[in-house]
Amino acid sequence: MFARHKFRLVIIALAALLCGIAGCGGPSHDIVGKWRMSQDANAMVWEFSKNGAVLIGSNRGRYILDRNRIKIETPFARTVYQMEFSGDRMILREPNGPKLDFTRVK
Repeated sequence: MFARHKFRLVIIALAALLCGIAGCGGPSHDIVGKWRMSQDANAMVWEFSKNGAVLIGSNRGRYILDRNRIKIETPFARTVYQMEFSGDRMILREPNGPKLDFTRVK
């Protein structure tokens, strides 16, 4: 009986460790919300939902997070960015490409 409980605890501990290594609970919580591409009040807003949906201006799409990378798919494009967060600031960088600088909309 004790061996079975010990085995379950080991499985739970390994699952938690694997989840931590894989980045579970990482930037997904940081990205949820509305982000403006600059300080200009008329700049385009990107809105990320908890369920993986993204609204870029009036264009709907999906996003998938993988550690510090995000893949955004819309009907018009599929792009992968490196993500950086610093307080209410988010930077998305295309590999060998431009960076997009966002400020969280409150």
